[in-house]
Amino acid sequence: MTRRQVRRDGVTLSYLDGGTGDDVIVLLHGLAGSGQEMAPTAEALIPDYRVIAMDQRGHGHSTRRPTDLSRRAYVEDVVAVVEKVSSDGPVTIVGQSMGGHTAMLFAAWHADLVHRLVLLEAGVGGGEDDYPARLGDWFASWPVPFADLESATDFLGSTPIAQAWLRDLDRRTDGLWPRFEPEVMRATIAAVADSARWDEWQRIKVPTLLVQGENGTMAATEVQRMLSLRPDVSHVVIPDAGHDAHLEQPAAWVHALRTFQAMA
Repeated sequence: MTRRQVRRDGVTLSYLDGGTGDDVIVLLHGLAGSGQEMAPTAEALIPDYRVIAMDQRGHGHSTRRPTDLSRRAYVEDVVAVVEKVSSDGPVTIVGQSMGGHTAMLFAAWHADLVHRLVLLEAGVGGGEDDYPARLGDWFASWPVPFADLESATDFLGSTPIAQAWLRDLDRRTDGLWPRFEPEVMRATIAAVADSARWDEWQRIKVPTLLVQGENGTMAATEVQRMLSLRPDVSHVVIPDAGHDAHLEQPAAWVHALRTFQAMA
């Protein structure tokens, strides 16, 4: 895949671009991830599709400390990339976790740019606990810079998401750094948690696939309400997978994507 970029309102948006053809799939990673995390998914789809894996603002190779971390800013970034890469029609937008929330709002606010919507372990947002603060505190606890890959592995562990972070560390002269800032992550997820977007969810008319990990983090009540309000939505549960099902069970995840794309 080739790394490219586009500028919007002073923010650099980096993305990986691979494959050819008129069918374009845009992949959006979750909080603290990057387009590189979605590269295995992209590579599995590239033989048949053109695939774009974005680094959302504040993540990866995109602008690290953008001023605007609102949900609107994240969505308009996707618009800028889609208008850059797809002049032949709407795209399939796929998002995991926070990226799925971005994808959902994109589909609600820019219906003309969307052909299909896929959400992986992603719902309507909102929440009443302090999970944005807890996440921000955890990211701030990382003892960076890591001296080397071994010390980073000792701290982060060997889970699939940890391995994705390890592969994407920024190698600087003083050591290894994550490709995000903790305070940016805290503000970003706080915007997701600010309110539940049920109106936007019901506004979406394009074919939609909701994918969960069997051991994921989505509340059963939220999933039930999402499917009740939109009974047309396809629903897949990936066995032996959690919140990061795309990394934990990649074959099952890609199969779900391909099956959905092939539907009339």
